[in-house]
Amino acid sequence: MIAGVDEAGRGPLAGAVFAAAVILDPARPIVGLNDSKKLSERRRECLEIEIKSRALAWSVASASVEEIDALNILQATLLAMKRAVESLAATPSEVLIDGNRCPRLDIPARAIIGGDATVAEISAASILAKTARDAEMRLLHLSFPQYGLDRHKGYGTAAHLAALATHGAAPFHRRSFAPVRAVLQGA
Repeated sequence: MIAGVDEAGRGPLAGAVFAAAVILDPARPIVGLNDSKKLSERRRECLEIEIKSRALAWSVASASVEEIDALNILQATLLAMKRAVESLAATPSEVLIDGNRCPRLDIPARAIIGGDATVAEISAASILAKTARDAEMRLLHLSFPQYGLDRHKGYGTAAHLAALATHGAAPFHRRSFAPVRAVLQGA
């Protein structure tokens, strides 16, 4: 009963940071798991369905823009990870976290750098966190199409920075991030 945990959305200028926790079923292996960044959007979405139907347990959680601005992105990421683990329908015996930091948990946990490409449970979590965050960005795009969130998913691309300069910051922008703070300060 090992849970893999990963996050999506630490770097963008907009939106919540998401984390997922997944306990895979060894009797129902999933072919093609990998770091979500190495998969096409279409492949991630297909694997998302497979993970959700075959895993013993899975959970997706987030930390809001307000929490990111209040805590900082690292602490908000750890909070989202903790929420994901604590929301699992089954209690794992160990938690494997992608990266070099672990959230505070009541379950043994260890960090694995590059785990999203080498540990199936973490790969599955990477995919669920990324697809959930991308879905949120597409939903925000419906209300705020001028920012192009459906294309860049909130990252600080040239198009996003130009939209920020033209339209200002929206409620979903991370005010503690330098490019957004500069727009708010009129720089």
